[in-house]
Amino acid sequence: MDEKYTVRSVLNDPAAAEPRKKGEKAAVSPLEQAKKWAMNYLARPHSEKELREKLLQKGAAPEDIETVVALCLDYGFVNDGEYAGMIVRHYAGAGYGPGRIRQELRRRGIPPELWDEALAELPEGTETLDRLLAARLRGRDPADRKERDKAANALFRKGYSWEDVRAAMERLRAE
Repeated sequence: MDEKYTVRSVLNDPAAAEPRKKGEKAAVSPLEQAKKWAMNYLARPHSEKELREKLLQKGAAPEDIETVVALCLDYGFVNDGEYAGMIVRHYAGAGYGPGRIRQELRRRGIPPELWDEALAELPEGTETLDRLLAARLRGRDPADRKERDKAANALFRKGYSWEDVRAAMERLRAE
């Protein structure tokens, strides 16, 4: 497809609109209604699974869902690979580790085969991890076991592995 399409230009079908009298609501086919729901929902990026769930939640028929999702995939309005990269960049920027990011990709319905490529975009974790650990221990004694454990647990909850946290602790002690 060489032409640039917008969600609105593809999903709005002016030919499907029937003429009506003033004040009269337009009769909308179930497929057209599903297209409108998708158009509104895709104002922000979403995964294919999220789009399917939203259309089902709104009450669209399964065959209409398939038609609308296929249309959105064909025109590139839904692209799980690009969406996975966006999720990885967002959560990495917020200081989350690979484990927590995988959880988020799973929750949003991104197929596992797309995870590795998206996670390859993660920046080198040692600098981020060292910065997060230093911020967590700021003003506290890093030699205090209780404070170190609290900081380590916070990093585990952010999705960093035990090996990564242990290595960051060792680097902090070496300073």
